[in-house]
Amino acid sequence: MSYIDHLGIAVKSLAQAKKFYEKLGLEVMPEEIVEAEKVRLAMVPVGESRLELLEPTSPDSTIARFLEKRGEGLHHVALHVADLSGTVERLKAAGARLISDDIKIGAGGHLYVFVHPSSSGGVLLELVEDAPEGV
Repeated sequence: MSYIDHLGIAVKSLAQAKKFYEKLGLEVMPEEIVEAEKVRLAMVPVGESRLELLEPTSPDSTIARFLEKRGEGLHHVALHVADLSGTVERLKAAGARLISDDIKIGAGGHLYVFVHPSSSGGVLLELVEDAPEGV
């Protein structure tokens, strides 16, 4: 079953963004750093989904470039899928463009891959699968 896993939001200051969501009465989860993406993040559970607040840790990160070009705001939509590798293979066979052909390990040990906006209606789409057992 697929569902919206989270919405990625690019922010200049994770500390400031966390304060805002805490003022809304939401619980902000502990921060994590995903070295491969050069981001510091915090998840904010909202019902069955989450908001992922993303702050760059390097000026050459994807999030830093996004902030420079577009400013703070919605960066991506993440869908949870049960079989990420099977989904990726189906998309490739259908000619979809991926940001990277490699499935990576992200926050919380989840597996992920990004679909290029040119293949997903102009939206950067992240596909995520639960972390493998023991991770």
